[in-house]
Amino acid sequence: MTAQTMAAADTNSLLSGIAPFLMGLVIVGVLIAAVWLGIRVRNRESAPPRPEEQPRPPASGPVREVSESRERDEVPRGDTRLTPHEFPSFGNVGGKRGGDQRRRRWSSGSSGAFGSGGHGSKK
Repeated sequence: MTAQTMAAADTNSLLSGIAPFLMGLVIVGVLIAAVWLGIRVRNRESAPPRPEEQPRPPASGPVREVSESRERDEVPRGDTRLTPHEFPSFGNVGGKRGGDQRRRRWSSGSSGAFGSGGHGSKK
């Protein structure tokens, strides 16, 4: 090996060692900048609500879920296809309250699973 090739090899090895180090410095700099920017954005946001600002249940007590049976609305017949917004009872606005408000129960002797009917033997 000549002196020129040795010098070139030394330069190559020096560059191959410096390049990853410089890339690491760039990555660390980008991460530090991201954290700094995140802190600045968070400082500009409003503070979380204090305990006295938290929502409270109404004086009448907690709101309960209402479960009731509703009568079905018939789908209007016609020659054209209806889009969802053209149906009556669109969304939460619905049909009339059903006359029978008793909950439907499974038949006796039936498990309620898709036609299984129980263990198979009837005594």
